[in-house]
Amino acid sequence: MPAFLFAVFTSAFLLFLVQPIAARHILPWFGGSPAVWTTCMLCFQAGLLAGYTYAHVIATKLSRKGQVSLHLALLALSLLTLPIIPAESLKPEGGADPVKGIVVLIAATVGLPYILISASGPLLQHWFSEAGLARNGHSPYRLYAMSNVGSLLGLLCYPFLIEPALGLREQSWMWSAGYGVYFLGAAACGLMLLRSAGQSGRSDGVAETAAPAPAPSWGDRIFWVAASATGCAMLLAMTNQICQDVAVVPFLWILPLSLYLITFIIAFDHDRWYFRPFWMPLAMGSVGGVLYLLHHELSDGDLPMVWQVVIYATAMFACCMVSHGELVRRRPAPKYLTGFYLSVALGGVIGGLFVSVGAPRLFTGFFELHTALIATAALGLVGLIAQIFQPRWPKAVTVPLLVVWLAGAVVLTHSLTLHIKDHASGVIDASRGFYGVLRIGENADSNGMGYRSLYHGRIIHGAQYEDDSLRLSATTYYGDSSGVAQALRYHPNRRTADDKPAEAPRPVHIGVIGLGVGTMAAHAMEGDRVRFYEINPQVEDMARRHFSYLSDCAGKETVVIGDARISLERELERGEPQQFDLLVVDAFSGDSIPIHLLTREAFQLYEKHLAPGGVLAVHVTNRYLELTDVVRVLAAEIGRDAALVSVSAEEEELNYVSDWVLVTDNQSMLNHLRKASLVTAWTEGPQPILWTDDYSNLLQVFSE
Repeated sequence: MPAFLFAVFTSAFLLFLVQPIAARHILPWFGGSPAVWTTCMLCFQAGLLAGYTYAHVIATKLSRKGQVSLHLALLALSLLTLPIIPAESLKPEGGADPVKGIVVLIAATVGLPYILISASGPLLQHWFSEAGLARNGHSPYRLYAMSNVGSLLGLLCYPFLIEPALGLREQSWMWSAGYGVYFLGAAACGLMLLRSAGQSGRSDGVAETAAPAPAPSWGDRIFWVAASATGCAMLLAMTNQICQDVAVVPFLWILPLSLYLITFIIAFDHDRWYFRPFWMPLAMGSVGGVLYLLHHELSDGDLPMVWQVVIYATAMFACCMVSHGELVRRRPAPKYLTGFYLSVALGGVIGGLFVSVGAPRLFTGFFELHTALIATAALGLVGLIAQIFQPRWPKAVTVPLLVVWLAGAVVLTHSLTLHIKDHASGVIDASRGFYGVLRIGENADSNGMGYRSLYHGRIIHGAQYEDDSLRLSATTYYGDSSGVAQALRYHPNRRTADDKPAEAPRPVHIGVIGLGVGTMAAHAMEGDRVRFYEINPQVEDMARRHFSYLSDCAGKETVVIGDARISLERELERGEPQQFDLLVVDAFSGDSIPIHLLTREAFQLYEKHLAPGGVLAVHVTNRYLELTDVVRVLAAEIGRDAALVSVSAEEEELNYVSDWVLVTDNQSMLNHLRKASLVTAWTEGPQPILWTDDYSNLLQVFSE
């Protein structure tokens, strides 16, 4: 028994620990989008399905000796694929399909080891029963619950113990060593199976003369798949929602996944833990909180971030508890457990495909959450109706609960339908892709002047007046008083030796990471070059079709599609340093920030692309994150000074409050800015927060 417990626990621990490690490795390569995590989860669900299929096939087709020999041989072969560090050659090309790229990366890096440890759960439970250890009422399903405890600990160790203490390469080597330990545990279990007397124990403790358990019906199998798909879709859709509204940080991946695992632990441990009169009302109440957040997502009176996370997480937990509780109520006898787990894994893949692949193509908003909520309501109805057809069903409890649940499902569907309609109100165009939802809205300011805005989620990424007299004005965070405008105005190419505007300014080369609607092009003069780096091709399409900053640019504009970091690296590899006079990094105003653009290695790369005396302007305005200290420390790392230019208010209505940190070694320019009282004094020395490609922790900079 200890050998099986050790092997099952270790495999489950490693199975879920590898997920944030692998995702963190490749997150920077795909722009730090929340979809990176959901696509990784799809890959892991597919790996789980492959593992369960493998376990089911060898458990039903091979002898004991054949099962042990094959499994240990494949484990030994998989050791040759370690450590789990993705190859640099797998970095994506600009404009390539990110979903395909992530699938290839995960398969090449952790594919075989992940499939084999995925198979350990059902396979070792099968060996446990075959070795005669499942007698006397010891159900292998409880071993499954224990495996979920290992999975949960693996997840929780990552944000609290592993990520703060170890770099990514150290994490990968640590996991690889743990995989070697699991190999030894699996070998011990296989040896125990081969030495067993061949008695096939029963998990329910009934006599050997009892009638054989009935085979599950096709209706049962379909329900298993549907319940598993609903729970997985709820997990991924809610994780998407949390990351879009808060940040892409491993803790906010792991929190929902941990709660998801806890529902499996509770449901599989014993039937008594899934008590419908408790879990169903909790689901209805918490989903009501989610509906409130959805209908107020663009209002100014946001709840604090922590409360938003609590509401989303509670609703996901309660809904997954309903899905998995109903799933376990229809589980088969242990004889059919590998087929049961195979159906559960298939449902997980279907749910993952729906959220990661289907939803971006079907919807123009994050409406997979709406679908998952309605599916949970339908699943609960099926379970309650099925209860009525059971002998001696509790009428006094089931009938009132069925009525309340049905009424709640009707209210839920109506509310979600209204939210979808409200989402489209005032929107003239919308698109959905791997990097999120883009919307074009039309509004008017207090003077009645019409303008268009580009929204990514709830964050505005640029606005332009429609009237010809104002169309060329720079707005939002790029107004004439903004830090980036001042950096350009006081650049030596724009000034004379006595700090006056030059009558014949020399051309400048401007680089911009983050296209938005192309507002920076409004500051260009004839002869200037403006080179934009944008990871999402849909943004360029929106900027050119609905805004005129790019077409009206007085200089020459170019848009490079692909992750800015990778594009800049490849330009250097080709011997093409850009020699930017001004390099603007505007990728951090949204909720989901790309951390790989704020590391020591990133700033060293920027420095190589700057012309002598050039300026790196970093936009650090953010609702939840305080990034100024990070930029100040990185500026010192590359031997340059940092100055803060904060704008609290401007006369023009579409010029927003903004914070820009200007990083440069051009002391003359900084002195002129200070003389003009444009530099905001630092309130205190920077916190020693140094992010590198190998280590970063977003929790260090949360402002609330």
